[in-house]
Amino acid sequence: MDANNFDFSEIAPYDEKQFRTAIAKMVSEPGFEHAIRWVLPDIDYDQFIGLLTACNNKQEFQSRIMADFLDELERKTTAGVTASGVEKIDPSKRYTFITNHRDIVLDASFINLIFLRRDMPTSEVAIGDNLLIYEWITHLVKLNGSFIVKRNLPTRQALDAARQLSSYIHYAITQKHESVWIAQRQGRAKDSSDHTQESVLKMLGLSGGGTLTENLAEINICPAAISYEYDPNDYLKAREYLLRHRDPEFKKSKRDDLFSMETGLMQYKGRVHISFANCISPMIEAIPADADKQESLSRICHQIDSSIHSGYRIYPINYVAYDHAFDSDMYRDRYTEEDIAKVTEYVEGQLDKVDITDVTSQERNFMRTYMYMMYANPLRNKLLASGSC
Repeated sequence: MDANNFDFSEIAPYDEKQFRTAIAKMVSEPGFEHAIRWVLPDIDYDQFIGLLTACNNKQEFQSRIMADFLDELERKTTAGVTASGVEKIDPSKRYTFITNHRDIVLDASFINLIFLRRDMPTSEVAIGDNLLIYEWITHLVKLNGSFIVKRNLPTRQALDAARQLSSYIHYAITQKHESVWIAQRQGRAKDSSDHTQESVLKMLGLSGGGTLTENLAEINICPAAISYEYDPNDYLKAREYLLRHRDPEFKKSKRDDLFSMETGLMQYKGRVHISFANCISPMIEAIPADADKQESLSRICHQIDSSIHSGYRIYPINYVAYDHAFDSDMYRDRYTEEDIAKVTEYVEGQLDKVDITDVTSQERNFMRTYMYMMYANPLRNKLLASGSC
């Protein structure tokens, strides 16, 4: 579908003409100052505002504001952010980076940090409108190059929104010459078992003017795996799992989403690694033109999943959790008694944070089992991808 048929202003990042006005609106909101002082308690706020209001475009905003913020976040909340496979990215091309989804805010941010440190073009980032709780958050993400994904719409409107989103992504890559990032599924995989939703590929294939596979090949899909040693939101995911077990109709509040964002940003993540796989356009182009559409989607999903699973970085907690979850000693040589004690202390400490007052011992064990499986699944899926399981 032709991009000219759509007005992207509602969902697109701010352009240079909108930049200064959007910054002025953002900094005028009291909630923005409160958030900045909470995240960066030692900041000279007036100096920060001076730097911010001097930015004229995304490049200046990211290099002057976001790079320093992410450097500080890495220093305070991780044991280092590393990457492999960056050499597979051709700086002259633009890509659709599709990754597993662990953290609401940081998955794409850490990828862009890797690019900023190498003087490579950053990517525009897909973000759900359910996370735009305050107007200043909308301004902030659109200043930082995010485009908006509309959620929870009636069926007809959802289809129109999917066409608009697909058209924008194709437009961004082929005409704006911007890479984009999008998660492989709507929402995070709460149990850390990452699998691409076909609906994401169907959406991406709605635009481009060709067949499904031609449209997907056009946007240069590049899978990447993001591995956090520790997921600060693990206990919140276990909490949600228990509440859904108690009440299948349970729904998170906006406050729950905001707290998840805060927790993911500010709490310790240990080592973080991003592994880039090869672009899969050649694989997609090799699918016969007369291939069954559903079979083509399944093959492409499998290729993305295999690329992501193969790229996981495995940490001691994953080996300990795997043997615990599957009553195994397969990886006993990969960790020590000290590692077991450390993981046990970590899991119990996280469960102690669950703010449900009437949790029974059976329910605590229910959440404990879930948390161990959460850390076991990346290793399990990596084994499946390699044919070892």
